[in-house]
Amino acid sequence: MRQREAEYTANEDAAPVDMLAALFEARGWDCEVVADDEMVGEVQGSWTKYQLRAVWRRGDNVLQFLCLPDIRVTDDKRTNAHELLTLVNEQMWLGHFDIWSNGDVLLYRHGVLLGDEGTLSLQQAQALVECAIDECDRFYPAFQFVLWGDKSPREALDAAMVDAAGEA
Repeated sequence: MRQREAEYTANEDAAPVDMLAALFEARGWDCEVVADDEMVGEVQGSWTKYQLRAVWRRGDNVLQFLCLPDIRVTDDKRTNAHELLTLVNEQMWLGHFDIWSNGDVLLYRHGVLLGDEGTLSLQQAQALVECAIDECDRFYPAFQFVLWGDKSPREALDAAMVDAAGEA
């Protein structure tokens, strides 16, 4: 893990990768800054460990945040997985789920347009991470029901939403 030199307070903004790395370090989560514009980390969710990845495009001031729940979609489940993606994405307000064609990996993706300064606040960083983990935790059972439980996409989503409502 590459150490970041700065620590940030709640009132400071920083380069997105620096702020996210500082947040991960403060919470004791594994994190590696791959380059000035990219970081990778791991966080334990309710169902599994998630790989989190942030990529910052300076020219556009866009931060792309990915959360990968280590779910691979096999060829025989692809049609049902895509149908479930459609149903799940209708429930989303921020970000969306997708199946990455390179490796058939399920992922949550959220792009954030940063201001002219291209900086991220601590509150934004926390919200970005928490939203990604929450959405992956929320829909993880639905994907498992389709991929391993042979439920239809509608049955899987309905079952996952009932289970999630019952845990509160």
